[in-house]
Amino acid sequence: MTDSKSSALSADGVWHSLRLLSHPEPSSVEVLENAAIVVQDGTIVWTGRQSELQAHFAALPQHDGAGMLATPGLIDCHTHLVYGGQRANEFALRLAGATYEEVTRAGGGIISTVRATREASEHQLFDASARRLQELLAEGVCAIEVKSGYGLSLEHERKQLRVARRLAQAYDVTVKTTFLGAHALPPEYAGRSDDYIRLVCDEILPILAEENLIDAVDVFCENIAFDLNQTEQVFRTAQALSLPVKLHAEQLSNMEGAALAASYGALSCDHLEHLSSQGIDAMRAAGTVAVLLPGAYYTLQDTHLPPVHALRQAGVPIAVSTDHNPGTSPALSLLLMINMACTLFRLTVPEAIAGVTKHAALALGLQHSHGTIAVGQPANFVLWRVNDVAELAYWFGQRPVAAIVRQGKIQMLTSGRPL
Repeated sequence: MTDSKSSALSADGVWHSLRLLSHPEPSSVEVLENAAIVVQDGTIVWTGRQSELQAHFAALPQHDGAGMLATPGLIDCHTHLVYGGQRANEFALRLAGATYEEVTRAGGGIISTVRATREASEHQLFDASARRLQELLAEGVCAIEVKSGYGLSLEHERKQLRVARRLAQAYDVTVKTTFLGAHALPPEYAGRSDDYIRLVCDEILPILAEENLIDAVDVFCENIAFDLNQTEQVFRTAQALSLPVKLHAEQLSNMEGAALAASYGALSCDHLEHLSSQGIDAMRAAGTVAVLLPGAYYTLQDTHLPPVHALRQAGVPIAVSTDHNPGTSPALSLLLMINMACTLFRLTVPEAIAGVTKHAALALGLQHSHGTIAVGQPANFVLWRVNDVAELAYWFGQRPVAAIVRQGKIQMLTSGRPL
């Protein structure tokens, strides 16, 4: 594979005869019938009822939506997309009775992917990650977060983040990079977790930030990873570098990491199966998004549900993501995650749709450019061959995508006729 951009067509013109879901809300789905979107120079300049189109738009290219549903482009707001190897053997071990912690302590888990990632060249990582990215893009993903955390050294964290930046250029997609150097303890620092955190804070993070490879900073705060004090050291460094923070929080136990992250104004706290009421209160006060990851819950055969009802009652924004990674969520379908969020976590359809659009944008700090179809924003929207919005949560195993407009360009047409 190469880094060259695709020869996508301009999306400029009038997209008419649409059923438009422009501003997904968790409380309800409001679709505007007989609607239109006008794109000029890759930017949305008008939306509304087709009957109210201004006359001068008639001179623009016309794209017939044929009554299809138009939604904002989907956003996968938590992934570990760039890595080497795979861990199917660990999946088999867990099926045979081993716990996630047992696999990790036996030398598997994150460290096995660290070894494979360190051994891979940047070119090899790009090729493997590009294939995975294309699967997500084909379902209408228009923005994605990519975490590091499988290098655990300056050289190899840099390699992961460079690949993420290259993917954005090669595929005309918004990629937000998150530094997750505090993901696990590298083998050369066994028994010296404080020393490794000092390395992260004093050397790796500042250098990669100076190289403009980092958009946000994350930590895996857990009893098999890093404690609250170590997490706060990383957050303080991020704050000094003017980088927003996120957190892998309360996945396996309640470390009260969510409350700590919220005190630093975290964009999001993710997983949250063991989130406490104190954590919920802190997230609500800070405006921190709760990112639910049903793929990991499913793969790990977890039975401890995240407190969805309490989050809903508190008004905490809820996002949904694939958590794509080789160990605990080898998922490459955000549509499947919508279904799982509804069936496993009991989200409503409007909550799930908002969770992969509006709230996912908020979790990445992209709320002013993604997650809605609004005047002044880049044209990122998807046309779906469905009769009801609920079908986006209902079907799995098929892609009802008719067209994808990403970064102001028509990236995919599957309707069999011009649009």
